[in-house]
Amino acid sequence: MDRPVAPGHVVTSRLTRRQRRRVWQGVQYAVFAAALVLIGLTADWGRLQNQFAQQDLAARLFPDIITVALKNTVVYTASGFLFGLVLGLVVALMRLSSVAPYRWVASVYIELFRGLPALLIFIFVGVAVPLAFPGTEIPGGTYGKVALGLGLVAAAYMAETIRAGIQAVPKGQMEAARSLGFSHGRAMVSVIIPQALRIVIPPLTNELVLLFKDSSLVLFLGVTLEQRELTKFGRDLASETANSTPILVAGLCYLLVTVPLSFVVRRLEARADKAT
Repeated sequence: MDRPVAPGHVVTSRLTRRQRRRVWQGVQYAVFAAALVLIGLTADWGRLQNQFAQQDLAARLFPDIITVALKNTVVYTASGFLFGLVLGLVVALMRLSSVAPYRWVASVYIELFRGLPALLIFIFVGVAVPLAFPGTEIPGGTYGKVALGLGLVAAAYMAETIRAGIQAVPKGQMEAARSLGFSHGRAMVSVIIPQALRIVIPPLTNELVLLFKDSSLVLFLGVTLEQRELTKFGRDLASETANSTPILVAGLCYLLVTVPLSFVVRRLEARADKAT
């Protein structure tokens, strides 16, 4: 039987938490749609197309933007990543060493190269190294300088990632290896490090994406026409043509690589989450 309502009493209905959430989501969708409509109505699309989407100019970039610029970007990234991975592994082992000076050197290196902008590292490699060691050439020329610059920066981040991966391997793995007669060093190389690298594959892949974008800093080292990467290539042609279409096309080439890599990172992270 319904409860009687006293005369003059106003019955108020409160929204449930789920209803309030749906209302708030509806408001956010409405604001987002209004913002899109506002941008669509106020932007000068003709001017943007003229400055960034000249099809005939974009066609002139091919195939050089792929065979030269994108190829060099991939080579710079791969060489920097491999150098950084090897150096990062060494620094990570030094960071975990029982020898105090090794730990101090590793800690200083990590804090130094993680704290400095990558641009300063490239300037250091291009200017300070030749001044400090006159007559000494970095092997590989510009490619060697880029690998060194990217690798020094990447190694500082990879070292901490690899150190965390090594520490994530159960201690029982080392104890089992030692019980089988492995020395500490052999157990690290044969048992611990392979497992640690499998654990840190997702963050290392993410570091690869970051290095791919950081390779644009090669322009501060001075490169020839055949050594240009995507950013330098697009910037030079944009200056020659007084149009920004080459920069847009270069950006799309970056996305051509970074978007699939980012997808791979998400899949690897999801697989790691399921495994745990």
